[in-house]
Amino acid sequence: MIVTKSWLNEWIDLSSISTDKLLKKLNSIGLEVDSVVNNKVPEKIVFGRVVECVKHPEADKLNVCQVDIGTSTRQIVCGASNVRVGLDVVVATIGAVMPDGMVIKPVKLRGVESYGMLCSAKEIGLGDVCSGIIELDSSIGKYKIGEDVSTNPIFNDDIIEIELTANRGDCLSIRGVARDLSAAFDKPLREINTKEDEDKRVGIGRILTLSHENNLDVNIRYKAIELKNLNIPFVTKLRLVQIEDKRESDIESLILYAIHSTGVILRAYDFNFFRAKNETMARVSLGKDENGFASIISKNKKASIVGVGQDDASKVVGSEGTILIEATYIPPDVISKRMQEKKVPACPAYYRASRGSEPELNQGLDYCISVLEANSASTVYGGTIELGEVNEDKIISVSKKEIDEIIGAVIDRAKITKILKNLGFDTTKSSSDNFVVSVPKFRHDISNKQDIVEEIVRLVGIDNIPSKPFIFAEENRLSDDYTKYKKRQTYRHKAAFSGFFESVHFVFDEKRVLEEHGFATVDESKELLNPIVNTLDTLRTTLLSGLLRAASNNSKNGYSSVKLFEVGSVFNSQREESLKMAMLFCGDKEAESISNCGKPSKVDFVFFAQKVSDIIGAFELRAVETSHSLSHPFASAQILIEGEVVGELFRVHPSVQESYDLDITYMCELDFEKLPYGLKTANQTSKYQASFRDLSIVMPKEMSYEKVKSVIDLSQTKNLVRFYPVDRYSDASLGDNMSLSIRFVLQSFDKTLEEDDITGSMDAILTALKNELGIEIR
Repeated sequence: MIVTKSWLNEWIDLSSISTDKLLKKLNSIGLEVDSVVNNKVPEKIVFGRVVECVKHPEADKLNVCQVDIGTSTRQIVCGASNVRVGLDVVVATIGAVMPDGMVIKPVKLRGVESYGMLCSAKEIGLGDVCSGIIELDSSIGKYKIGEDVSTNPIFNDDIIEIELTANRGDCLSIRGVARDLSAAFDKPLREINTKEDEDKRVGIGRILTLSHENNLDVNIRYKAIELKNLNIPFVTKLRLVQIEDKRESDIESLILYAIHSTGVILRAYDFNFFRAKNETMARVSLGKDENGFASIISKNKKASIVGVGQDDASKVVGSEGTILIEATYIPPDVISKRMQEKKVPACPAYYRASRGSEPELNQGLDYCISVLEANSASTVYGGTIELGEVNEDKIISVSKKEIDEIIGAVIDRAKITKILKNLGFDTTKSSSDNFVVSVPKFRHDISNKQDIVEEIVRLVGIDNIPSKPFIFAEENRLSDDYTKYKKRQTYRHKAAFSGFFESVHFVFDEKRVLEEHGFATVDESKELLNPIVNTLDTLRTTLLSGLLRAASNNSKNGYSSVKLFEVGSVFNSQREESLKMAMLFCGDKEAESISNCGKPSKVDFVFFAQKVSDIIGAFELRAVETSHSLSHPFASAQILIEGEVVGELFRVHPSVQESYDLDITYMCELDFEKLPYGLKTANQTSKYQASFRDLSIVMPKEMSYEKVKSVIDLSQTKNLVRFYPVDRYSDASLGDNMSLSIRFVLQSFDKTLEEDDITGSMDAILTALKNELGIEIR
């Protein structure tokens, strides 16, 4: 939407308001300024008057003019075809620098001296307003001959382009923007009031009738004019160039000017389009066309679709004769819905109608007639022919308390009332505690109390509302079920990212197989009464048997590496349900490749443990003898997380591998409920370099590493970050003992450790091992 400051000034007094202040106010009330262009005419360009004009003696297309510039009369040679005696013009005097950089100097044209230049609008930077030089008229306001053109607000204007949101159709006009500024600056909006002397005018009812269907949701008014000697004023031409729009005929240009100024959708019709041959009366019909649009029809010919477009045959062609001026309003939701259902060609008026044009039709119609009468010798017929649909006012109730709570600040009641009144809202039915707001028809976008509050905030100014810290007091709506679902999804994704494929089985299993492998089964009293098949005759008590069968099938199908996991329910002997997670890795660690010479190594205990760690995080292992027969007796361990047993990890017994036709296979089964899931805590780390020390100790072969680890942990050695075994060695010279190498990582938060600090820590560890376990350094 393009506006100019001088054009806005016709609807609201902005004479005391600077352009910068105007732009800030537009932005603050939600009318975002996209661009600003200042049209300022250079200095030494003045108003002048042609007092004499004769043909150039040596050139047919040149005229020698004597031009009064106030202080003197200058001789100027001009080639414009519209120059004539008595014409008020714009004169560039000697020394003027034109917008294109040209400097005006005394010149001799075909032997005749010329002391200046008569300017066109384009030459002084105003655009291509008209052909020839500027013909000044009263539309630019008062001016004096010899006065600088730059002092006139029309020639020293600011062109402002506003980026409007789709819901602000009420601001698609100069008057609409001025209406918002009127509320923001608390200045009255100027209205155009025209009083007709009905006694001296022929009534429109003598030449026009209107018939219509019912329930069309259309408001419409007609004025009739006997058009004669229409002359479009300079300001109208200039502003149409500034808004980057134009029309072919003068009457269409004037209609466009009135639409942009008032926001009312106007059209001009040729009177004869509606009049039958040899009749004086024109007959206009309003009804629905074949597509359901409200249309203007005459003699079975469509003149226009209300709010959409006009047929060329009904447009005004000549510059004289009887014409009809039409003002219409149709609710934007009605026209938009109809257009979505049945698309038809549309003119620019549809853009306004679909976003909400101005419903006060008299404003647009009276403004258009006043401009037309002021610039022509036309005769206006008295009265109007009109149709008005009765629409109920939209009423919204909102309490003062609700307004303050939504805004987050206490706004004075009188200030709220004034803001709403200035914006055109009626609050006369409000009580002391409750605002009953009647929404004006031009604000179709206001539908609830939040919209009312937004209007108040817009005018109060967001910067004028004190900021408060945000308090989040909403109750946590996440249930335990959602947390369980997210935990399960997280671990499934981690397993998939680690290369495992998910396997899903029935919760039923074969009781014989479970008992054969030493797993507990459901008590007879709680067994299935009617199993599906004999091989699924009980509720499963482990996930392991299902994974083994799936791995066997994959192996028989030629897969040399099988990686499976499952998260599912198992049941104890009392049919109590719990959730488990199981993983299986069988065969090759990786695919055949050049790096492994086509002979990948097989999965081993350490490799599988690392894979499990990638999924569930860090854990410890403790040697254990399992209660079932699936595991290898010398390759089984419990998995501990923060000291709690969460499952077991083992190599599958060779006999089991053989019975299922499997390669080397490792499995683990975990209590899913005990796996960690929650917020992760970030711990501080030292910025100083860590030191590493390896310590080889001699210990009995039958002593478990767990005892050694426990003693080192209890010693609480200063600066010890972590430790872990790196090597084990035994030979005949050690007898019943073995050598275990442990790597220690030491680091301080205060400094880089020196050799004495490291030696002291290692001595403390050795002392504890000797005192508690009788272990010494090798």
